[in-house]
Amino acid sequence: MVRRFRMLLLTALLLVTGSALMSPTPASAVIGGSTSTYGPWAVRMLIDGQPSCTGTAVTPQWIISASHCFFQQAQPIADKRISFRVGNLDMRKGTTVRPVPGQRAGSAHADMMLIKVQPMKIPTARLATTGVHPGQVVRQYGWGATCTGDENSCQSPVLKQSDLRIVRPDDPRCEGHATPGGSDFCMEKVSGIPAGGDSGGPVMSIAPSGTETLLGVFNGSDRENIAEAGEISQQLAWIRSVTRR
Repeated sequence: MVRRFRMLLLTALLLVTGSALMSPTPASAVIGGSTSTYGPWAVRMLIDGQPSCTGTAVTPQWIISASHCFFQQAQPIADKRISFRVGNLDMRKGTTVRPVPGQRAGSAHADMMLIKVQPMKIPTARLATTGVHPGQVVRQYGWGATCTGDENSCQSPVLKQSDLRIVRPDDPRCEGHATPGGSDFCMEKVSGIPAGGDSGGPVMSIAPSGTETLLGVFNGSDRENIAEAGEISQQLAWIRSVTRR
């Protein structure tokens, strides 16, 4: 877990400190996948005005994302440098909200961070109360890289999605991504694979619009076939205790 966290942190730093230019994106999305037509609870995180990670609104004032998105050179990123674009699938058209100073909490058991922000007038995601199961197809959302290589050069300005299938954590392909009994679940590519800039974004059940459930918080992939996400149901008590504040 520690080794993987360091690798994820390095990826986040590259995105946070890089230029993250909004260059034209290819027709494919995430890396593969498609352009999203729905995802009102998805939010885009920026550092110093530059795109960095993705998140999910879980209450009108709380966003959940990946903890590694909030560190730079192993130091916490100041609240005043952080902002979120909400309310539109095209982040260039969204509304900006900012963190309430000093109101963020990281999970002690998973790569998850809860951030309190100014009130948001957007739908919020329902939280999973049961775990995922092998063979289940899920959907990941994010504004991250649509290419390999220089991921800063191909960050998407519009929300993208990819479908993935849950894999048993003891599958050899999941080594380094998830372990039996751990906080993360493992996924294999179906229509695409998330990459840099998608970190912290929602992994949802596939259901009619408005009835999806937040199953996980994406936190890493091999950029080819395998990805992992922190499991919401395991952290549900922590999420509820923090968001009551």
